[in-house]
Amino acid sequence: MYGPPYRPHAKKLMILGAGELGKEVLIEAQRLGVETIAVDRYEHAPAMQVAHRSYVIDMLDASLLRDVILREQPDLIVPEIEAIATSVLIELENDGFHVIPTANATRLTMDREGIRRLAAESLHLRTARFAFANSMEELHSVSEKIGFPCVIKPIMSSSGKGQSICHSRDDLSHAWQYAMTSGRAKNTRVIVEEFIHFDSEITLLTVRSISGTAFCEAIGHRQADGDYIESWQPHFLTKQQQDEAKSIAKSITDALGGFGVFGVELFIAGDQVFFSEVSPRPHDTGLVTLITQNLSEFALHIRAILGFPIPTIELLTPGASHAIKAETASDVYEIAGIEQALAIENSQLRIFGKPNTTKGRRIAVALASSTDPVTARQKAAQIASKLRIISH
Repeated sequence: MYGPPYRPHAKKLMILGAGELGKEVLIEAQRLGVETIAVDRYEHAPAMQVAHRSYVIDMLDASLLRDVILREQPDLIVPEIEAIATSVLIELENDGFHVIPTANATRLTMDREGIRRLAAESLHLRTARFAFANSMEELHSVSEKIGFPCVIKPIMSSSGKGQSICHSRDDLSHAWQYAMTSGRAKNTRVIVEEFIHFDSEITLLTVRSISGTAFCEAIGHRQADGDYIESWQPHFLTKQQQDEAKSIAKSITDALGGFGVFGVELFIAGDQVFFSEVSPRPHDTGLVTLITQNLSEFALHIRAILGFPIPTIELLTPGASHAIKAETASDVYEIAGIEQALAIENSQLRIFGKPNTTKGRRIAVALASSTDPVTARQKAAQIASKLRIISH
């Protein structure tokens, strides 16, 4: 029970990270009458454009983060990115604030070391072999032990930033520099992972709520440089692969606890399923659910964190998403080709409204439905090809 926004009994949700995923979360929250506050490090971020109020702060600054939370007194604190002073969230949770899914889950998943050790060492889930390095010298040593090719990632990053595949020792110097300059926070530690020769990568959206644990149909996705390019749903899995994927997802999300949507990333290699990563929030590859499901991942997230029951999750149609990215940096840009894109049958667009572009920055996503995932992927790529980002 709660009242309308701006009134004494309003339910207040503060999102920490106001990108395109946060925007969809706030839209769903407002559909259920929730008062919303968006916080990010830059002005006019996508979720700020739909929020009731917004703040621009460095969320790695513990004092600034604490001040804005204490000022607003939100009922729900929803971290949407990794670059957050999680120590503050832990302190405030101990004082009675409600962090989604929990402050500890946010801390663990913000840190690749924490979540990998939980998965491999505590839960004994199947993962790629891994090690950590704090210097170029250590990187050379552990890379030789892991073997080439190997994957090098910053301890804290998102959307593939700072991630490299190294095929030999000659690639290590560039990989180290890239990791050091692209992580979400200053940290001179990287994770070195065995390269899994997988058949496919999937995201298994896992929903924890008062109704128990539920799963969306598996989402297949393709990445480039660690960043999502396209996704499709459903992705075919054998019964054995489905069962193992769900078992892994339930184990890791049970360990993290709390309510909400978790994006569990897995590698499929023959009959084996490997745990890769988990995000305690809606996942970029799950944008496809905006066109495929009776309830999108964002609607599911809001229902779960508000404590409402989750009905049966239905796949209404096969579908696909395709990211549209900027090729250059610009403070003034326009998007052309929208009319042509929307003229394609069963097409949708989400244009994020980001205030500027950088090379490789995701600006929009094309969505398509069809009779099967293969055709949907082709259609989504066709829709995306119609859009042009024009810099001025």
